[in-house]
Amino acid sequence: MTRRLAEVARKVGVSEATVSRVLNGKPGVSEQTRTAVLTALDVLGYERPTQLRGERSRLVGLVLPELQNPIFPAFAEVVGGALAQQGFTPVLCTQTAGGVSEADYVELLLQQQVSGVVFFGGLYAQAESPHEHYERLSQRGLPTVLMNAAIPDLGFPQVSCDDAVAVEQAVGHLVSLGHRRIGLVLGPQDHMPSRRKLTAAHLAMTKAGLELGEQDVEHALFSLEGGQAAAGRLLQRGVTGFICASDPIALGAVRAAKRRGLDVPGDVSVVGYDDSSFMTCTDPPLTTIRQPIEAMGRAAVDLLAGEIAGAKVTHDELLFEPELVVRGSTGPVPRI
Repeated sequence: MTRRLAEVARKVGVSEATVSRVLNGKPGVSEQTRTAVLTALDVLGYERPTQLRGERSRLVGLVLPELQNPIFPAFAEVVGGALAQQGFTPVLCTQTAGGVSEADYVELLLQQQVSGVVFFGGLYAQAESPHEHYERLSQRGLPTVLMNAAIPDLGFPQVSCDDAVAVEQAVGHLVSLGHRRIGLVLGPQDHMPSRRKLTAAHLAMTKAGLELGEQDVEHALFSLEGGQAAAGRLLQRGVTGFICASDPIALGAVRAAKRRGLDVPGDVSVVGYDDSSFMTCTDPPLTTIRQPIEAMGRAAVDLLAGEIAGAKVTHDELLFEPELVVRGSTGPVPRI
């Protein structure tokens, strides 16, 4: 007990006596200090006293599927900063192969009495994955916000980048450069944002007087290696313009072209998605679709904070418009 008091006091910057007063429900402590002590207790992994366990902490879970794709840390940084400005402490939960699952993280966060959860690209985006842990959150009434496209009927507020507009921009750009054999490298077939991109691509290609056949679409893991393998198959079919579902996939497509002795953008053009960190530093710099992560992240926090405060917030999906950023990985179609 003494060690716990000392550690919490150090964390908050108050005396052990003040910590003791908070834990024992004694008066004479400001609400700000009381909140800080309870948050420190949660962050350090100590159980709250029995009489305080019914109260939610000032912690908010940020659940990410991975950290290798730089777009996820970028979103977490924006959301974490916005949460801190509103007096919440973000708790980062990152999945690893063979490690703690998304469902396990949900149970841990519920045990910590968190105030809410923000998910980034989780299993809610995969139609064939288990979704029971989202039902748990809904049954508990825990404020929850989802980033980007989800399966229908989960009932949570949702903040998304407009996949249809993104694909329209990419198709329009490649068509303007003279490309007629345009291929897509998307995520897994049950991935909701990829499904949206595919639907939008068919419409955009038809509008441009072109056809998108099954042979022009490949599905891959969201990795450089997955992108390389999928793009290699499309290159064999004569594709000259690539639209990819993420920047790592797009970098894999660039590598696939170069391994075949092709020049990017002289022979092949590649468009990524996200505009994640260091895409200006690749060879060539990557043309990509930029997600407005600052605006999306702040909107997600506003929705979450509103729900935590008991306000009525919209559960309609908020769609944010992306921006085509043209760099060196796209160019005119090669002349035959």
